[in-house]
Amino acid sequence: MTVAEKHEQARRRILESARPLIGLRGFSAVGLSQILEAAGIPKGSFYHYFESKEHFGAALLELYNEQYLVKLEALIAQTGRTGFEKLSLYCQCWVDAQQDGCLNEKCLVVKLAAEVSDLSERMRLILAEGTTRIVDCLARIVEEGQKDGSITKALPARYLASAVYQTWLGATLLVKVTHQQAPFEEAFEATRHLVTV
Repeated sequence: MTVAEKHEQARRRILESARPLIGLRGFSAVGLSQILEAAGIPKGSFYHYFESKEHFGAALLELYNEQYLVKLEALIAQTGRTGFEKLSLYCQCWVDAQQDGCLNEKCLVVKLAAEVSDLSERMRLILAEGTTRIVDCLARIVEEGQKDGSITKALPARYLASAVYQTWLGATLLVKVTHQQAPFEEAFEATRHLVTV
């Protein structure tokens, strides 16, 4: 393994080790020493891999977006399902990811949007780009459903996709606040009413 490959491997290990910590505590509440300890990287070497904590946060969000979109593309690529079935599976993924013990799957957009959007323009832009790409993918699912007749054509696909995404972001926030599953149940029902024929 080359020096550059080792460097990239350690950098990725830092990012992946930090994700559950930040998903649980938030960006500002997690210190550099906690991140390095979780990754098994010697203290004091953080700046060898990242220029600043903000650059680290940007890299973390870029990796999160990349991994999220890979999962979403895999859902889109599934055959033998209607658009509505794919959209329902996507919604179920929101519920599953927020269960206790799934720290690596928790939505960093929900956890960090309000916090980092005021701290870092760079991180805000990465979040904005990621959410735009997610809605674009969801619009493709909605278009499939409109073509196969499982999703209404009453509204444009992009509009429906955006409304579904916003519904689930809001439901996830309410689940965090209330410690109840009712917002997810309501989001499922609202999604069904919004998109079905």
